[in-house]
Amino acid sequence: MKIKQIDVFQVEYKLLQEKYSWSRGQSVDSFISTIVKLSTDAGISGFGEVCPLGSAYMSAYARGVPSGIAEIAPALIGLDPRQINKVNDVMDHTLQGHNYVKSPVDIACWDILGKVSGQPVCTLLGGRYVEDFPLYRAISQRTPEGMQEDVDKYRAEGYHRFQLKVGGDADDDIARIKAVLKIMQPDDTLIADANTGWIMRNAIRVVNAVAGGDLYIEQPCITIEECLTVRQNTTLPMVIDEPMTGVGPFLEAHRKHAMDVINIKISRVGGLTKAKQLRDLCQSLGVAMTLEDSWGGDLATAAITHLVGSTRSEFYFTSTDFNSYNDLSIAEDAPRREKGRLRVPTGAGLAITIDESKLGAPLFTVA
Repeated sequence: MKIKQIDVFQVEYKLLQEKYSWSRGQSVDSFISTIVKLSTDAGISGFGEVCPLGSAYMSAYARGVPSGIAEIAPALIGLDPRQINKVNDVMDHTLQGHNYVKSPVDIACWDILGKVSGQPVCTLLGGRYVEDFPLYRAISQRTPEGMQEDVDKYRAEGYHRFQLKVGGDADDDIARIKAVLKIMQPDDTLIADANTGWIMRNAIRVVNAVAGGDLYIEQPCITIEECLTVRQNTTLPMVIDEPMTGVGPFLEAHRKHAMDVINIKISRVGGLTKAKQLRDLCQSLGVAMTLEDSWGGDLATAAITHLVGSTRSEFYFTSTDFNSYNDLSIAEDAPRREKGRLRVPTGAGLAITIDESKLGAPLFTVA
């Protein structure tokens, strides 16, 4: 089996809510997602997706993804997509860095491997550990009262894990966190996610001001060293997110005892192959994980469900269902949340059927 054609599409997702706001005054109301289709000479195709969260969140630029794929695509023609490590080696040799560009290709290879073997991707990633799992809901940065309202709204929809977007003015964030803590219920989990938005002195002020609360602090500052300083000044458990770009940064953070949980974003590490590698290492070293991506739709959500489904439940912290935030669905059979939970698909590959009419014409094709 060989890759004979690569088609690259882009679609736009608009948020069902007015906008999504997080640290340092950043916000978005729509997203550009790149979808890759790998076609083989055996008549089997696979799909993958990458959707950066704007252009200022991580080192990922949505309009640049097609250019990156155009750089690596010619080297992929003729490769066996089932030889996924080899495909990754070729991508890494052809293009240094830019993990997010390679991620949809890697995901599409797993989709093909699953279809060829007649197995769900979660089985191939290590085995199905759970049938479904609880989700978190991101609470966009608003007034304390507005964020209280959003938590109540989403709890009524079945969510019990809430990722509160903070990382602004320290006094405002203290008020936001305290307001939401007041309405937490016994089976709720609260994460105050600063998305690198605080400097150390403000982060330390915030964590000490809310020290009596039952919550996690996520990525208070930019670097691992800064987050470690904050961690040394609080008893609250900490999640490290943005620096987790691969095994190296994880091992550094683990050696320094910088966190209790890490966030593995599939596209940030380069796809399911490298996400699995990091996930397995976390399980071996006893570190819990949020398993997700930067953003996405039906394809990204499906990839996440297979990664979570193949993860031991004691190491699973939380995840989210990006396709519930967006206005566009490209697969009617994609996983959909039910009462704040997402079910792991049972069909072959990613186990969703892409409606290619929703993708429009490809931006380009390499064959």
